[in-house]
Order: sequence, then C-alpha cells, then structure tokens
Amino acid sequence: MNKIVRHIIALCLLCPLLGVSQNTSEIKHSFFIAGPQFTGIIGESGEEIWDSGKPGARDGYVLDNGNVLICWADEVQEFDTNKNIAFQYTRTENSMELGTAVRLPNGNTMITESGTKPRIIEVEKEGTVIKSIPLEPETDNVHMQTRMARKLENGNYLVPHLLAFAVKEYTQEGEIVNTFSTDFEDFGGRDAKTWPFTAIRLSNENTLVTLTNGNRVVELNAEGNIVWMIENSDFEGDPLADPCGAQRLQNGNTVVASYGAKEGIRLFEVDRDKKMVWSYSGYNVHHFQILTTNGKPLKGTPLK
Repeated sequence: MNKIVRHIIALCLLCPLLGVSQNTSEIKHSFFIAGPQFTGIIGESGEEIWDSGKPGARDGYVLDNGNVLICWADEVQEFDTNKNIAFQYTRTENSMELGTAVRLPNGNTMITESGTKPRIIEVEKEGTVIKSIPLEPETDNVHMQTRMARKLENGNYLVPHLLAFAVKEYTQEGEIVNTFSTDFEDFGGRDAKTWPFTAIRLSNENTLVTLTNGNRVVELNAEGNIVWMIENSDFEGDPLADPCGAQRLQNGNTVVASYGAKEGIRLFEVDRDKKMVWSYSGYNVHHFQILTTNGKPLKGTPLK
C-alpha cells in the first residue's frame, strides 16, 4: 500500500471538520480535486491530505501506483509518492489550452490540446508525441473547443465540444463515427446553453454527460435519447451551478461537481431516485475523483 493511500485511510478515521456534510447514512468520501483554489486530495473529514502546490487544474487522477497525474492549461505533470515529477508535458504554443490528461493502459498519456489545430495526442513517458488525432470543435474559441475527453475500450475517443452542442466519437484516424447532440428542444434548444463538458461511457454502454450552463446532467442511450437526468427542479436550493466533472460510482450513484456554485454545495452524490446522499461545500471543484468511502478504497478506482 503506497504512502498516499495509507495517509488517506488513516485520516479517514479523524473527526469531521468543516466542509463535508452527510445524511443519516453517514456516507464519507475522500477525493481528488482539480479546482481553481486547490488542486490535491481531500480526506473524508474535509481535511487537506495532499496539495499539488498549484491550483487551477482542469483534470487529474490518482493512478494505480499512487502517483498523481494532473492537467493544467499550460502543462501536464505526474507526481510520484515523494512528490517528484515522474512525467511532464508542456503545451507547445502559449495560445494553446490543455484540457484532459488520462493515463492509458499501455502507459502512454492521452492529452487534449485546444488551439488553431485542436487535437488529441498520445504521449509516451519521455514526453514524445506518438499519436495525433485532429478534432472538429466547430469553433475558433480556444477555451470553448473541448473539455473532458476519454478513450473508449474500442480505441475510439469520446470528446465533448461545448459550442458545437455535441459529444463526438472519433476513431484513431480522426473520423467521426457517432455524434450525440445536446441542444435538446425540450430544454429550449441552444438558448439553454446545454454545453457538454464531461462525457463518460458507462458499463451499460450509456453515456453520462454534464451540461454546464444548462445546469443538467443527462444519461443518454445509444440513440442519444435521455434515459435519466437530474436538474435543479429535483432538489432544494438549486445545487446544480455549471456542472463540470461527474463520476458514476459502482453502487449506481452519480457524483457531480457544481463548479459555478458561489457558496454552499460544490460536490454532491445522488442515487438513482435523485436523492442527495452526500455533499461537500469546501473548495470549488472543476474535476474530481472519488477515492474512498467510509475508510475503504472505492472499488473500481485506482486506489485498490
């Protein structure tokens, strides 16, 4: 068991501090945050366990080996358990924005680069780009071209394009083979600003998508139809404020980052019946990764 995991488990046993609330079921999570004020790991009692020292990250994960991979707009870094840099990639132009960093099963790192020639790249450990896949975001607005892209088991890439109101599936050659539109008429079309931010292919082959300024999270079937959804009318206090990151847990619950929240709930978990069962109200959260639940590493996450 690596140092970070041991530290998380130990601190999970501490008394609750400010920033975390539970209902009567006493659900407690520790989690990684990529956020504007803090980028690091928060314990089950709301305490800071690990700090990257650089806020403002966009994406990131605790890896199988306990290292932490983090994506900022200008660079991607991997820290080992002694906080030494084990991997680094820096954007090649100042006008570019990096938005995604995912460690692939073969050890390479998948990164999105927005810019004049937006693309997905795969980078080997030494920092050399070995694969480049062009993207079609349908806008020259670098900041709004794409966000949380992921590689699928079939080798394709699932990419949300905000201003295109579309989640597109690309082959490794850059061919678009499927598109889910998110400008749903029932929500008011494009005026509702249902920009897709995070798109995750679930084990049931549905796709979970957060719709940022539209303040909704939808689960789409293979035809792109909504089969499950949460919106602010489902809750008290309008907790959905620019939802960005999301994660479907092994128990079927969904955790959502409410990035635009000015105060109150910043991260929360809901069950299939849309009941909120856990929330966090500390730092703003752009992206996150749930790591433990009630002192146990979460099944299906890198901490195992």
